[in-house]
Amino acid sequence: MTARGKKKGPSAPSGEAAVFVQTASTQMSELDRWSQVTEDEVRIVEEMTRRNELSGGTEVVREFEETWRRWIGTKYALTTANGCAALYCAYFGVGLGPGDEVICPTYTWISTIAPALLLGARPVFCESDPETLLLDPEDVRRRITPKTRAIIVVHLWGLVCDLDPIVAISRETGIPVIEDCSHGHGARYHGRMCGSIGTAGCWSLQGSKPVSAGEGGVLTTDDVECFERACLVGQVNRIKGVDLVTTKYAELQPLGLGMKFRSHPLAIGIAQVQLKKLPELNRKRRDYVEAVEAGMRDIPALKPVKLVEASERAGFYAFPIRYFPEEAANLSTESVAKALSNEGIPTQTGPYPLLHQLPLFQKGFDIFTRNRGPLCEGYKGYRDGDFPVTEKMHAHLLFLPVLSDPVLDAADRIVNALRNVIENAETLVRTEGFFTERDARKQPAIAEILGTQGFQKTSARK
Repeated sequence: MTARGKKKGPSAPSGEAAVFVQTASTQMSELDRWSQVTEDEVRIVEEMTRRNELSGGTEVVREFEETWRRWIGTKYALTTANGCAALYCAYFGVGLGPGDEVICPTYTWISTIAPALLLGARPVFCESDPETLLLDPEDVRRRITPKTRAIIVVHLWGLVCDLDPIVAISRETGIPVIEDCSHGHGARYHGRMCGSIGTAGCWSLQGSKPVSAGEGGVLTTDDVECFERACLVGQVNRIKGVDLVTTKYAELQPLGLGMKFRSHPLAIGIAQVQLKKLPELNRKRRDYVEAVEAGMRDIPALKPVKLVEASERAGFYAFPIRYFPEEAANLSTESVAKALSNEGIPTQTGPYPLLHQLPLFQKGFDIFTRNRGPLCEGYKGYRDGDFPVTEKMHAHLLFLPVLSDPVLDAADRIVNALRNVIENAETLVRTEGFFTERDARKQPAIAEILGTQGFQKTSARK
Protein backbone atom coordinates (compact mmCIF):
# COMPACT_ATOMS: atom_id res chain seq x y z
CA MET A 1 0.00 0.00 0.00
CA THR A 2 1.13 3.57 -0.59
CA ALA A 3 0.85 6.38 1.98
CA ARG A 4 -2.56 7.20 0.51
CA GLY A 5 -3.73 3.63 0.85
CA LYS A 6 -3.65 2.65 -2.83
CA LYS A 7 -1.95 -0.38 -4.33
CA LYS A 8 1.43 0.35 -5.83
CA GLY A 9 1.52 -2.48 -8.32
CA PRO A 10 0.99 -6.22 -8.63
CA SER A 11 1.97 -8.58 -5.86
CA ALA A 12 5.53 -9.81 -5.92
CA PRO A 13 6.16 -13.30 -7.32
CA SER A 14 6.34 -16.13 -4.82
CA GLY A 15 9.58 -15.95 -2.87
CA GLU A 16 10.01 -12.20 -3.33
CA ALA A 17 8.99 -9.63 -0.73
CA ALA A 18 6.63 -6.92 -1.97
CA VAL A 19 8.21 -3.54 -1.32
CA PHE A 20 6.29 -0.47 -0.26
CA VAL A 21 7.60 2.86 1.01
CA GLN A 22 5.44 5.28 2.98
CA THR A 23 7.75 8.18 3.61
CA ALA A 24 7.15 11.58 2.06
CA SER A 25 8.77 13.04 -1.03
CA THR A 26 8.09 16.06 -3.16
CA GLN A 27 5.35 15.62 -5.74
CA MET A 28 6.97 18.04 -8.21
CA SER A 29 10.75 18.06 -8.05
CA GLU A 30 11.01 20.85 -10.63
CA LEU A 31 8.94 23.17 -8.41
CA ASP A 32 9.80 21.94 -4.91
CA ARG A 33 13.25 21.87 -3.31
CA TRP A 34 12.15 20.05 -0.14
CA SER A 35 13.85 17.00 1.28
CA GLN A 36 12.15 15.35 4.25
CA VAL A 37 15.25 13.73 5.75
CA THR A 38 18.54 15.54 6.23
CA GLU A 39 21.81 14.87 8.03
CA ASP A 40 20.19 15.94 11.31
CA GLU A 41 17.93 12.88 11.35
CA VAL A 42 20.82 10.61 10.34
CA ARG A 43 22.99 12.04 13.10
CA ILE A 44 20.53 11.48 15.95
CA VAL A 45 19.84 7.90 14.88
CA GLU A 46 23.57 7.19 14.83
CA GLU A 47 24.11 8.79 18.22
CA MET A 48 21.24 6.92 19.84
CA THR A 49 22.30 3.62 18.30
CA ARG A 50 25.90 4.02 19.49
CA ARG A 51 24.69 4.53 23.05
CA ASN A 52 22.26 1.59 22.71
CA GLU A 53 19.17 3.74 23.28
CA LEU A 54 17.00 1.30 21.41
CA SER A 55 14.07 0.37 23.67
CA GLY A 56 11.94 1.73 26.48
CA GLY A 57 11.04 5.13 27.83
CA THR A 58 14.48 6.49 27.17
CA GLU A 59 15.80 9.99 27.76
CA VAL A 60 14.97 11.04 24.19
CA VAL A 61 11.45 9.62 24.46
CA ARG A 62 10.85 11.39 27.77
CA GLU A 63 12.22 14.67 26.47
CA PHE A 64 10.04 14.47 23.37
CA GLU A 65 6.89 13.75 25.39
CA GLU A 66 7.58 16.69 27.67
CA THR A 67 8.25 18.97 24.70
CA TRP A 68 5.03 17.86 23.00
CA ARG A 69 3.01 18.22 26.19
CA ARG A 70 4.19 21.79 26.73
CA TRP A 71 3.67 22.67 23.05
CA ILE A 72 0.10 21.40 22.98
CA GLY A 73 -0.63 22.75 26.45
CA THR A 74 -1.89 19.64 28.21
CA LYS A 75 -1.00 17.92 31.48
CA TYR A 76 0.00 14.62 29.91
CA ALA A 77 1.54 13.27 26.71
CA LEU A 78 2.34 9.72 25.74
CA THR A 79 4.15 8.37 22.67
CA THR A 80 2.97 5.23 20.90
CA ALA A 81 4.03 2.97 18.05
CA ASN A 82 1.76 4.74 15.57
CA GLY A 83 -1.31 6.93 15.27
CA CYS A 84 -3.67 3.93 15.33
CA ALA A 85 -2.19 2.89 18.66
CA ALA A 86 -2.62 6.44 20.01
CA LEU A 87 -6.30 6.36 19.04
CA TYR A 88 -6.74 2.87 20.50
CA CYS A 89 -5.25 4.06 23.80
CA ALA A 90 -7.46 7.16 23.80
CA TYR A 91 -10.60 5.11 23.10
CA PHE A 92 -9.64 2.64 25.82
CA GLY A 93 -8.83 5.62 28.03
CA VAL A 94 -12.38 6.96 27.88
CA GLY A 95 -13.86 3.51 28.47
CA LEU A 96 -14.98 2.56 24.99
CA GLY A 97 -16.08 -1.05 24.76
CA PRO A 98 -18.60 -3.64 23.53
CA GLY A 99 -22.10 -2.27 23.00
CA ASP A 100 -20.95 1.33 22.70
CA GLU A 101 -21.42 3.58 19.68
CA VAL A 102 -18.89 6.02 18.29
CA ILE A 103 -19.88 8.95 16.08
CA CYS A 104 -17.32 9.58 13.37
CA PRO A 105 -17.41 11.32 9.96
CA THR A 106 -17.74 8.99 7.01
CA TYR A 107 -15.16 11.19 5.29
CA THR A 108 -11.94 10.21 7.03
CA TRP A 109 -9.29 7.53 6.79
CA ILE A 110 -10.29 4.08 8.05
CA SER A 111 -7.69 4.21 10.82
CA THR A 112 -9.76 6.84 12.62
CA ILE A 113 -12.47 4.30 13.44
CA ALA A 114 -10.60 0.97 13.22
CA PRO A 115 -9.32 0.97 16.82
CA ALA A 116 -12.89 1.40 18.08
CA LEU A 117 -13.96 -1.71 16.18
CA LEU A 118 -11.26 -3.76 17.91
CA LEU A 119 -12.61 -2.57 21.26
CA GLY A 120 -16.04 -3.85 20.27
CA ALA A 121 -17.65 -0.45 19.59
CA ARG A 122 -19.95 0.19 16.65
CA PRO A 123 -19.35 3.09 14.23
CA VAL A 124 -22.10 5.62 13.65
CA PHE A 125 -21.07 7.72 10.67
CA CYS A 126 -22.13 11.32 10.14
CA GLU A 127 -22.22 13.91 7.36
CA SER A 128 -19.52 16.48 6.67
CA ASP A 129 -20.06 20.16 5.93
CA PRO A 130 -19.68 20.56 2.14
CA GLU A 131 -17.82 23.86 2.49
CA THR A 132 -15.32 22.90 5.22
CA LEU A 133 -15.15 19.14 4.40
CA LEU A 134 -15.28 18.45 8.14
CA LEU A 135 -17.90 16.80 10.34
CA ASP A 136 -21.24 18.58 10.65
CA PRO A 137 -22.01 19.32 14.33
CA GLU A 138 -25.76 19.36 13.74
CA ASP A 139 -25.66 15.93 12.15
CA VAL A 140 -23.58 14.69 15.07
CA ARG A 141 -26.32 15.85 17.43
CA ARG A 142 -28.98 14.03 15.41
CA ARG A 143 -27.12 10.73 15.65
CA ILE A 144 -26.61 10.64 19.43
CA THR A 145 -28.30 7.73 21.21
CA PRO A 146 -28.11 6.39 24.77
CA LYS A 147 -25.34 4.09 23.50
CA THR A 148 -23.08 6.92 22.23
CA ARG A 149 -19.82 6.78 24.13
CA ALA A 150 -17.51 9.00 22.07
CA ILE A 151 -17.49 11.64 19.33
CA ILE A 152 -14.46 11.65 17.04
CA VAL A 153 -13.56 14.93 15.35
CA VAL A 154 -11.02 14.70 12.56
CA HIS A 155 -8.93 17.70 11.54
CA LEU A 156 -8.74 16.26 8.05
CA TRP A 157 -5.94 17.41 5.72
CA GLY A 158 -4.84 19.86 8.46
CA LEU A 159 -8.13 21.78 8.30
CA VAL A 160 -9.68 22.59 11.67
CA CYS A 161 -13.13 21.45 12.79
CA ASP A 162 -15.74 23.77 14.25
CA LEU A 163 -15.14 22.67 17.82
CA ASP A 164 -17.36 25.02 19.85
CA PRO A 165 -20.65 23.28 18.99
CA ILE A 166 -19.05 19.84 19.47
CA VAL A 167 -17.71 20.83 22.88
CA ALA A 168 -21.16 22.19 23.76
CA ILE A 169 -22.71 18.82 22.84
CA SER A 170 -20.10 17.08 24.98
CA ARG A 171 -20.89 19.27 27.98
CA GLU A 172 -24.63 18.70 27.57
CA THR A 173 -24.37 14.94 27.23
CA GLY A 174 -21.17 13.99 29.02
CA ILE A 175 -19.94 12.25 25.85
CA PRO A 176 -16.13 12.52 25.48
CA VAL A 177 -14.63 14.12 22.38
CA ILE A 178 -11.49 12.65 20.84
CA GLU A 179 -9.55 14.83 18.39
CA ASP A 180 -7.86 13.00 15.53
CA CYS A 181 -5.04 15.42 14.69
CA SER A 182 -3.14 13.01 12.46
CA HIS A 183 -2.93 15.59 9.65
CA GLY A 184 -2.94 18.80 11.68
CA HIS A 185 0.41 19.19 13.40
CA GLY A 186 0.41 22.72 14.81
CA ALA A 187 -3.21 23.58 13.96
CA ARG A 188 -5.11 25.95 16.27
CA TYR A 189 -8.69 26.81 17.13
CA HIS A 190 -9.37 30.20 18.72
CA GLY A 191 -5.70 30.32 19.63
CA ARG A 192 -5.68 26.94 21.36
CA MET A 193 -3.75 24.01 19.99
CA CYS A 194 -5.83 21.31 18.38
CA GLY A 195 -5.47 18.22 20.51
CA SER A 196 -5.90 20.18 23.73
CA ILE A 197 -9.63 20.92 23.42
CA GLY A 198 -11.29 17.50 23.51
CA THR A 199 -10.85 14.86 26.19
CA ALA A 200 -7.83 13.58 24.28
CA GLY A 201 -5.88 14.42 21.15
CA CYS A 202 -4.04 11.95 18.92
CA TRP A 203 -1.41 12.42 16.21
CA SER A 204 0.21 10.17 13.68
CA LEU A 205 3.97 10.45 13.13
CA GLN A 206 3.84 8.09 10.14
CA GLY A 207 6.43 8.60 7.43
CA SER A 208 4.41 10.96 5.22
CA LYS A 209 3.13 13.17 8.05
CA PRO A 210 4.34 16.76 8.70
CA VAL A 211 6.25 15.48 11.73
CA SER A 212 7.60 12.06 10.81
CA ALA A 213 9.02 9.36 13.01
CA GLY A 214 8.81 6.84 10.20
CA GLU A 215 6.22 5.19 12.41
CA GLY A 216 4.96 6.73 15.66
CA GLY A 217 2.08 8.41 17.43
CA VAL A 218 1.29 10.76 20.31
CA LEU A 219 -1.64 11.03 22.71
CA THR A 220 -2.31 14.09 24.87
CA THR A 221 -4.92 14.70 27.55
CA ASP A 222 -5.72 16.64 30.72
CA ASP A 223 -7.87 13.76 31.98
CA VAL A 224 -5.92 11.70 34.48
CA GLU A 225 -8.20 8.66 34.13
CA CYS A 226 -7.79 8.65 30.37
CA PHE A 227 -4.03 9.02 30.71
CA GLU A 228 -3.61 6.27 33.29
CA ARG A 229 -5.77 3.84 31.34
CA ALA A 230 -3.75 4.64 28.20
CA CYS A 231 -0.60 3.81 30.13
CA LEU A 232 -2.09 0.56 31.42
CA VAL A 233 -3.19 -0.72 28.03
CA GLY A 234 -0.03 -0.14 26.06
CA GLN A 235 3.05 0.73 28.10
CA VAL A 236 4.07 -2.58 29.69
CA ASN A 237 7.26 -2.33 31.75
CA ARG A 238 7.38 1.44 31.35
CA ILE A 239 4.89 2.67 33.91
CA LYS A 240 6.61 1.76 37.16
CA GLY A 241 7.00 4.87 39.28
CA VAL A 242 7.05 7.27 36.35
CA ASP A 243 3.70 7.34 34.55
CA LEU A 244 0.77 6.67 36.85
CA VAL A 245 -0.35 9.80 38.67
CA THR A 246 -2.72 8.37 41.27
CA THR A 247 -2.71 5.14 43.27
CA LYS A 248 -5.89 3.82 41.62
CA TYR A 249 -4.02 1.32 39.45
CA ALA A 250 -0.88 0.98 41.57
CA GLU A 251 -1.31 -2.74 42.12
CA LEU A 252 -1.12 -3.29 38.35
CA GLN A 253 2.37 -1.78 38.07
CA PRO A 254 4.64 -2.32 36.26
CA LEU A 255 2.94 -4.67 33.80
CA GLY A 256 -0.40 -2.97 33.33
CA LEU A 257 -2.48 -5.12 30.99
CA GLY A 258 0.63 -6.58 29.42
CA MET A 259 0.24 -4.96 26.00
CA LYS A 260 2.96 -3.00 24.23
CA PHE A 261 2.08 0.01 22.07
CA ARG A 262 5.27 1.81 23.04
CA SER A 263 7.12 4.00 20.57
CA HIS A 264 10.56 3.04 19.27
CA PRO A 265 13.18 5.43 20.66
CA LEU A 266 14.94 5.81 17.30
CA ALA A 267 11.66 6.82 15.71
CA ILE A 268 11.07 9.42 18.40
CA GLY A 269 14.62 10.70 17.91
CA ILE A 270 13.76 11.35 14.26
CA ALA A 271 10.48 12.98 15.26
CA GLN A 272 12.32 15.23 17.70
CA VAL A 273 14.36 16.63 14.81
CA GLN A 274 11.29 16.89 12.58
CA LEU A 275 9.33 18.79 15.23
CA LYS A 276 11.98 21.53 15.25
CA LYS A 277 11.49 21.93 11.49
CA LEU A 278 7.69 22.09 11.68
CA PRO A 279 7.26 25.88 12.04
CA GLU A 280 9.20 26.54 8.85
CA LEU A 281 7.47 23.68 7.03
CA ASN A 282 4.04 25.01 8.01
CA ARG A 283 5.00 28.55 7.01
CA LYS A 284 6.20 27.57 3.55
CA ARG A 285 3.28 25.25 2.87
CA ARG A 286 0.82 27.88 4.11
CA ASP A 287 2.33 30.63 1.94
CA TYR A 288 2.15 28.40 -1.12
CA VAL A 289 -1.42 27.18 -0.49
CA GLU A 290 -2.68 30.69 0.23
CA ALA A 291 -1.00 32.03 -2.93
CA VAL A 292 -2.70 29.39 -5.07
CA GLU A 293 -6.05 29.99 -3.37
CA ALA A 294 -5.75 33.75 -3.93
CA GLY A 295 -4.85 33.23 -7.58
CA MET A 296 -7.80 30.96 -8.30
CA ARG A 297 -10.50 33.17 -6.81
CA ASP A 298 -11.42 34.60 -10.21
CA ILE A 299 -11.38 31.21 -11.96
CA PRO A 300 -14.91 29.95 -12.56
CA ALA A 301 -15.89 26.55 -11.16
CA LEU A 302 -13.13 26.46 -8.54
CA LYS A 303 -13.30 27.50 -4.87
CA PRO A 304 -10.96 27.10 -1.92
CA VAL A 305 -12.16 25.05 1.03
CA LYS A 306 -13.86 27.29 3.58
CA LEU A 307 -11.91 27.72 6.81
CA VAL A 308 -13.74 27.58 10.13
CA GLU A 309 -13.79 30.97 11.85
CA ALA A 310 -10.82 31.62 14.14
CA SER A 311 -9.06 28.47 13.00
CA GLU A 312 -5.47 28.15 11.85
CA ARG A 313 -4.85 25.15 9.64
CA ALA A 314 -1.47 23.44 9.71
CA GLY A 315 0.30 20.33 8.55
CA PHE A 316 -1.20 20.71 5.06
CA TYR A 317 -1.22 16.95 4.56
CA ALA A 318 -3.13 17.51 1.33
CA PHE A 319 -4.41 20.44 -0.72
CA PRO A 320 -8.09 19.97 -1.58
CA ILE A 321 -10.13 22.47 -3.58
CA ARG A 322 -13.82 22.39 -4.52
CA TYR A 323 -14.96 22.02 -8.13
CA PHE A 324 -18.37 22.96 -9.58
CA PRO A 325 -18.77 21.22 -12.95
CA GLU A 326 -21.91 23.15 -13.88
CA GLU A 327 -19.71 26.25 -14.25
CA ALA A 328 -17.25 24.51 -16.60
CA ALA A 329 -19.30 22.93 -19.41
CA ASN A 330 -20.14 20.10 -16.98
CA LEU A 331 -16.66 18.68 -17.49
CA SER A 332 -16.30 15.78 -15.06
CA THR A 333 -14.15 16.08 -11.96
CA GLU A 334 -12.04 13.15 -13.14
CA SER A 335 -11.48 14.85 -16.50
CA VAL A 336 -10.28 18.04 -14.80
CA ALA A 337 -7.82 15.97 -12.75
CA LYS A 338 -6.66 14.24 -15.93
CA ALA A 339 -6.23 17.53 -17.80
CA LEU A 340 -4.24 19.06 -14.93
CA SER A 341 -2.05 15.97 -14.72
CA ASN A 342 -1.49 16.19 -18.46
CA GLU A 343 -0.39 19.78 -17.92
CA GLY A 344 2.28 18.56 -15.49
CA ILE A 345 0.32 19.23 -12.29
CA PRO A 346 -0.28 15.85 -10.60
CA THR A 347 -3.89 15.99 -9.40
CA GLN A 348 -6.15 13.48 -7.66
CA THR A 349 -9.92 13.36 -7.29
CA GLY A 350 -9.97 11.96 -3.77
CA PRO A 351 -7.37 9.81 -2.05
CA TYR A 352 -9.74 8.66 0.70
CA PRO A 353 -12.91 6.63 0.08
CA LEU A 354 -16.03 7.35 2.11
CA LEU A 355 -16.12 4.79 4.90
CA HIS A 356 -19.80 3.95 4.57
CA GLN A 357 -19.14 2.87 0.98
CA LEU A 358 -16.51 0.29 1.92
CA PRO A 359 -17.64 -3.37 1.90
CA LEU A 360 -16.54 -3.66 5.55
CA PHE A 361 -19.16 -1.16 6.67
CA GLN A 362 -21.82 -1.92 4.07
CA LYS A 363 -21.87 -5.69 4.56
CA GLY A 364 -20.39 -5.96 8.04
CA PHE A 365 -17.77 -8.43 9.22
CA ASP A 366 -17.55 -11.06 11.94
CA ILE A 367 -14.47 -9.54 13.59
CA PHE A 368 -14.19 -11.94 16.53
CA THR A 369 -15.77 -14.95 14.72
CA ARG A 370 -18.84 -16.90 15.88
CA ASN A 371 -21.09 -13.93 15.14
CA ARG A 372 -19.44 -11.65 17.67
CA GLY A 373 -18.41 -8.04 17.36
CA PRO A 374 -19.83 -4.66 16.41
CA LEU A 375 -20.30 -5.36 12.69
CA CYS A 376 -22.30 -8.59 12.82
CA GLU A 377 -25.37 -9.40 14.93
CA GLY A 378 -27.85 -6.52 14.79
CA TYR A 379 -25.65 -4.47 12.46
CA LYS A 380 -27.73 -2.95 9.66
CA GLY A 381 -24.85 -1.68 7.54
CA TYR A 382 -24.75 1.30 5.20
CA ARG A 383 -25.66 1.93 1.58
CA ASP A 384 -24.71 4.38 -1.14
CA GLY A 385 -26.94 7.41 -0.72
CA ASP A 386 -27.01 7.29 3.09
CA PHE A 387 -24.91 10.47 3.26
CA PRO A 388 -25.99 12.53 0.24
CA VAL A 389 -24.33 15.78 1.30
CA THR A 390 -20.94 14.18 1.85
CA GLU A 391 -21.22 12.00 -1.25
CA LYS A 392 -21.86 15.01 -3.48
CA MET A 393 -19.05 16.97 -1.83
CA HIS A 394 -16.63 14.06 -2.13
CA ALA A 395 -17.40 13.58 -5.83
CA HIS A 396 -16.28 17.10 -6.69
CA LEU A 397 -13.00 17.50 -4.84
CA LEU A 398 -9.68 18.06 -6.54
CA PHE A 399 -6.37 17.54 -4.76
CA LEU A 400 -3.49 19.70 -5.94
CA PRO A 401 0.15 18.93 -5.12
CA VAL A 402 1.47 20.12 -1.75
CA LEU A 403 4.78 21.96 -2.17
CA SER A 404 6.93 22.30 0.94
CA ASP A 405 9.80 24.48 -0.32
CA PRO A 406 8.46 25.86 -3.60
CA VAL A 407 10.45 27.82 -6.14
CA LEU A 408 9.47 31.45 -6.56
CA ASP A 409 6.89 31.08 -9.35
CA ALA A 410 5.47 27.71 -8.30
CA ALA A 411 2.07 29.02 -7.20
CA ASP A 412 1.69 31.04 -10.42
CA ARG A 413 2.37 27.95 -12.51
CA ILE A 414 -0.26 25.97 -10.63
CA VAL A 415 -2.80 28.77 -11.03
CA ASN A 416 -2.05 29.14 -14.75
CA ALA A 417 -2.65 25.44 -15.27
CA LEU A 418 -5.96 25.65 -13.40
CA ARG A 419 -7.05 28.61 -15.47
CA ASN A 420 -6.01 26.94 -18.71
CA VAL A 421 -8.01 23.78 -18.00
CA ILE A 422 -11.19 25.58 -16.90
CA GLU A 423 -11.07 28.04 -19.80
CA ASN A 424 -10.76 25.10 -22.21
CA ALA A 425 -13.51 23.03 -20.58
CA GLU A 426 -15.82 23.22 -23.61
CA THR A 427 -13.03 22.00 -25.87
CA LEU A 428 -12.14 19.21 -23.46
CA VAL A 429 -15.64 17.72 -23.35
CA ARG A 430 -15.34 17.20 -27.12
CA THR A 431 -11.89 15.62 -26.81
CA GLU A 432 -11.18 11.91 -26.78
CA GLY A 433 -10.60 10.60 -23.25
CA PHE A 434 -12.50 13.38 -21.47
CA PHE A 435 -16.06 13.27 -20.23
CA THR A 436 -18.95 15.28 -18.88
CA GLU A 437 -20.23 14.48 -15.39
CA ARG A 438 -23.05 12.43 -16.92
CA ASP A 439 -20.72 10.45 -19.17
CA ALA A 440 -18.18 9.93 -16.39
CA ARG A 441 -20.71 7.95 -14.37
CA LYS A 442 -20.59 5.38 -17.18
CA GLN A 443 -16.79 5.15 -16.94
CA PRO A 444 -15.92 3.29 -13.70
CA ALA A 445 -12.20 3.24 -14.51
CA ILE A 446 -11.86 6.86 -15.59
CA ALA A 447 -9.80 7.80 -12.54
CA GLU A 448 -7.15 5.36 -13.71
CA ILE A 449 -6.64 6.81 -17.19
CA LEU A 450 -4.58 9.85 -16.25
CA GLY A 451 -2.30 10.60 -19.16
CA THR A 452 1.16 12.12 -19.49
CA GLN A 453 0.77 14.39 -22.50
CA GLY A 454 -0.75 17.88 -22.63
CA PHE A 455 -4.46 17.84 -23.41
CA GLN A 456 -3.85 20.14 -26.37
CA LYS A 457 -2.22 17.15 -28.11
CA THR A 458 -5.17 14.77 -27.74
CA SER A 459 -7.32 14.08 -30.76
CA ALA A 460 -10.81 15.51 -31.14
CA ARG A 461 -13.65 13.08 -30.64
CA LYS A 462 -15.25 12.17 -33.97
